[in-house]
Amino acid sequence: MGSHPCAPSGTASERRSDNSRGEEVAHAGVRGAIGAMAMTGMRTLTVSLGLLRESPPEAIARQRARGLLRHVPRKRRRAVVEFVHWGYGVGGGAAFGILPRSVRDRAWAGPVYGLLSWLSFETVIAPALGLSQAKRFRPVDRLALAADHLLYGLVLSEGRRRPQH
Repeated sequence: MGSHPCAPSGTASERRSDNSRGEEVAHAGVRGAIGAMAMTGMRTLTVSLGLLRESPPEAIARQRARGLLRHVPRKRRRAVVEFVHWGYGVGGGAAFGILPRSVRDRAWAGPVYGLLSWLSFETVIAPALGLSQAKRFRPVDRLALAADHLLYGLVLSEGRRRPQH
């Protein structure tokens, strides 16, 4: 007798594995949001200290998203830019969660992932968007951005190995 067409396919073990994989990706997405929030704090500090002129989300908003932001009340624009950045952090975290566990569990995986995401911004996204920061080189800006992406990666990897059950 065949199984019902609406019944889940695969063995119970395969379904549990799929569920735990989805949970891992969702958990990594939450860590990505938290990492983006931590970056916001670090960027507030680095901008206040004069180590960073303008954060990438602010540069994108000012140079490329003005038309969209015009539809947002002025006093809410900064919040919208932050929410978009946090959403981008969720996506980056979920992508990290898709990596094989054998990679994600390495102590270096999160920090390297964070630095690679920064390098992709520097070498692909900023030039593609024509951002002014892609055309000027200020080492202190680059170091500040590398540091906050390193922080993002540390949050993604949770800075430690998970306890084994």
